[in-house]
Amino acid sequence: MNIFVAKLNFDTQESSVMDAFSQFGEVESVKVIQDKFSGRSKGFGFVEMPNDEEALAAIESLNETDLDGRTIVVKKAEPRERRDDNRGGGDYNRNRY
Repeated sequence: MNIFVAKLNFDTQESSVMDAFSQFGEVESVKVIQDKFSGRSKGFGFVEMPNDEEALAAIESLNETDLDGRTIVVKKAEPRERRDDNRGGGDYNRNRY
């Protein structure tokens, strides 16, 4: 199950998130999302847990708890919406030469 974690402290490292979730079972991956220009955390991330029961226990137990001084929000991640390749830019770079 893919889990969305929001309201993370900007200083929270992936290892802290891993430690919190691994109390509930196996964690396949943790990714704290960072701004591609500044490299600073955007304050949210994703945790992948292979066992749905363990993932649901983690969600229930960790939602609205403190992690690194911030009250985090934890819920099942929604599938990403498909993005157009042409995001609001018209045909600017298409079919040139």
